[in-house]
Amino acid sequence: MKHAVTLLAMMAMGLPAAAQTPSPQTNAGGAATVQSHMKSLGYKDIHDLRQAPDGQWTGKATQNGVQRNLTVQPNGTTTAR
Repeated sequence: MKHAVTLLAMMAMGLPAAAQTPSPQTNAGGAATVQSHMKSLGYKDIHDLRQAPDGQWTGKATQNGVQRNLTVQPNGTTTAR
């Protein structure tokens, strides 16, 4: 959670986000840590989490009543499609 707040503050100030630095929040903790990270971003009903060989996590979740396909990078960057 602290990392997410720091990342959002850096983005708001226009500073480069630490995209090159892997976050222990999503990199070392496994599926439970990724799920917790997704919940902190407002996603619910998280399922089908899978980790790719490159360290990315993919899964499905619901946000504001809309189901989304998610990709979470090892650094915590989350992309919804």
